Amino acid sequence: MDCYHVPVLLAESVDGLGLKPGGVYVDATFGGGGHSREIMRRLGPGARLYGFDQDADAEANAIEGEGFTFVRSNFRYLRNWMRYYGEDHIDGLLADLGVSSHHLDDAARGFSFRFDAPLDMRMNKRAGATAADVVNTYAEERLADVLYLYGELKNSRRLAAAIAKARQSAPIATTADLMRAVDGLLPPQRAKKDAARLFQALRIEVNHEMQALAEMLSAAVALLAPGGRLAVITYHSLEDRMVKNLMRAGNVEGRVEQDFFGRTAAPLRQLPGMPVVPPAAEQEANPRSRSAKLRVAEKLARTGGAEQPV
Repeated sequence: MDCYHVPVLLAESVDGLGLKPGGVYVDATFGGGGHSREIMRRLGPGARLYGFDQDADAEANAIEGEGFTFVRSNFRYLRNWMRYYGEDHIDGLLADLGVSSHHLDDAARGFSFRFDAPLDMRMNKRAGATAADVVNTYAEERLADVLYLYGELKNSRRLAAAIAKARQSAPIATTADLMRAVDGLLPPQRAKKDAARLFQALRIEVNHEMQALAEMLSAAVALLAPGGRLAVITYHSLEDRMVKNLMRAGNVEGRVEQDFFGRTAAPLRQLPGMPVVPPAAEQEANPRSRSAKLRVAEKLARTGGAEQPV
């Protein structure tokens, strides 16, 4: 549904999967279903596509027809769900890690500082702590760490101190409350960018995004059949670093492991020409795509103890 979310790098990411007409695929971030619909359009009879999304709103966009299964779950549970559906291997997985247009434009969800709304930010509205819980209950030092690690805000300690001081007078319950608490600490020349980073940091903490991404990527590598493809669209340096490390070294930490002969024991090979960024026309039409990067890697076959291209 275009009104829910405009897919980023649609053709490039689906092309990158190198689809097999009868293969088994996963769209780990179903959202409005734009990527899934393009995948289904290219698949043949007998193929299967599983669309993951923990947000109940996304289920309204589920694709009807044979071959598609909507999985209302966080993608961190990928391995468990594939086992549940009897899939030992998959031929490809696509993940668009950006926040959907739907979430940013739905004032009630509290994802954006553009609206005065309850400070929620949960992708799964049915469970878990909210952003309001984070800013009101975290110790000042812990809050500063969240803002620094996930928002890369250099003045994270001053921001955390201001939030801690504000909540002593009254709970910080809304997005407007939060913006008032940090008023004067966001330099005018980059106020919107730093506000976006502040909200990003809280969103990542609320939804445990980095931990979930690490678990999903590890499961995806294990599930991919030789020759299978992993296509991931990232939007900020934290997640892009994890994806790049995985594709280069086989783990999100970037630890390079070698076999007896000194060969890197990575299970994936990043395709040439990566990363890909959206063309100028797409960036003009869809501003949220301007920070997007697509990386695609292929699962290698293991032959004689070494990884070989399929």
